Amino acid sequence: MAVPDGPGIRELELFRDMTDEHFVTLMRGAYVQNFPPQIELITEGEPSDFLHIVLSGAVDLFAGWNGRETSMATVRPISTFILAATIRDAPYLMSARTLEKSRIALIPSEDVRAIFAADSAFARAIVAELAQCYRSVIKAQKDIKLRTSLERLANFLLRQQKRASGGAEFDLPFEKRRLASVLGMTPENLSRAFKGLQPYGIEVDGTRIRIRDQALLERFAKPSPLIDDHAS
Repeated sequence: MAVPDGPGIRELELFRDMTDEHFVTLMRGAYVQNFPPQIELITEGEPSDFLHIVLSGAVDLFAGWNGRETSMATVRPISTFILAATIRDAPYLMSARTLEKSRIALIPSEDVRAIFAADSAFARAIVAELAQCYRSVIKAQKDIKLRTSLERLANFLLRQQKRASGGAEFDLPFEKRRLASVLGMTPENLSRAFKGLQPYGIEVDGTRIRIRDQALLERFAKPSPLIDDHAS
């Protein structure tokens, strides 16, 4: 099925400056599919046959080893995953599953590589996106390696507050078990971390968060753009 959401995809930085001819060629083999929640889209270790674009919904990127599993990132519209495996023609390093009902565009990886070689603007955009992904990985590693569990949670809450328009009250974007995985904790450690933040003005009611003392929390968390600004 041809991609009906072409204009939305065309607006992505990855595709914005490529020629119309190459964009049409790239979309010729693409198709869109609707998926219900909790459907595994790709499995780590398998060949990267398609570049995926999340048009609606949300996708969890996760990995497993020796009976353990961890969430790596959440992909929301309109975003691609996993670009590096597509360009390298390499196996996926992560698995992906839908978190909610999602609409996904799939572009054959072979076509992406062919246009990458033919369209210089598309190639520059891919390099820019891969560079951004690399910087995000470095920031995530700094967050895990340099901060205590309490500091990681405090800074996550400040980032989520910013995404939720900056109000004193907001909701967590997903359940606490998955949050623990994202932050590199066990659910038990996350529960203790929430209790540990109470003296810094954090109140928790289910997935609802309230920051009673913004300045106190920020003094404790010490947010840094070199770790917490995932847009640069």
